[in-house]
Amino acid sequence: MRKLVNIFGKRSSWALPYALFLAIFVALPLLLIVVYAFSDNDGGFSLQNFVKFVTQPEAVNTFIYSIGIALVTTFLCILLGYPAAYILSNKELNRSQITVILFILPMWINILVRTLATVALFDFIHLPLGEGALIFGMVYNFLPFMIYPIYNTLQKMDHSLIEAAEDLGAKPSTVFWKVTIPLSMPGVMSGVMMVFMPTISTFAIAELLTMNNIKLFGTTIQENINNGMWNYGAALSLIMLVIIGISSLFSDGDGQNVENEGGLI
Repeated sequence: MRKLVNIFGKRSSWALPYALFLAIFVALPLLLIVVYAFSDNDGGFSLQNFVKFVTQPEAVNTFIYSIGIALVTTFLCILLGYPAAYILSNKELNRSQITVILFILPMWINILVRTLATVALFDFIHLPLGEGALIFGMVYNFLPFMIYPIYNTLQKMDHSLIEAAEDLGAKPSTVFWKVTIPLSMPGVMSGVMMVFMPTISTFAIAELLTMNNIKLFGTTIQENINNGMWNYGAALSLIMLVIIGISSLFSDGDGQNVENEGGLI
């Protein structure tokens, strides 16, 4: 009994359940992906899975197409999300917190339910399912993930800097472009990562909104794993994880630089 009291009496001991959770559900799956990716069907070390990806034009084209869809979706989410976040964070333009809840409300609903509702909407207005429906569905599903980080950053922004710029004679447009946007860039970069990364790896949205006529990279991974091709599917997953990891490193660096520059304005 005393041993248990001594173990759980330390603050560091309370981190053990979280460390165990990370080891089992984060580190172990990633390790298995790496092991399967560099293994052949007999369990031996092999690079044939990566060679297969490079030598298959269909897989490479799907990967490039998925990045293109992700870039278009992210751009549209920024285009629509930044003005919405700005309006929501401005007390003069938005005096009710209910509006904020309405924008965040879709995040409370399962993504498959939202996608099925989009399919029903296109069917109701007699619009064909395809690439246009795919981009619409992507933007609809991931737009709240762009709005909320930007809104959160704008809410916590030091408004005395805006007042200082106005006192120095800066026009509203100058204040917005020279002060507000630079200071809000960390939120924009967070939103970009929250939209760009899931868009590349998703497969359910593409299957439902294109009647499985358009494949994304996530669909290719899912099909290979469902067909028992674990090694090749793991290699594709690892390629996607590496690309996402590299992009997140660049975004973290850019966000910190912008934040530092914003603090000097």
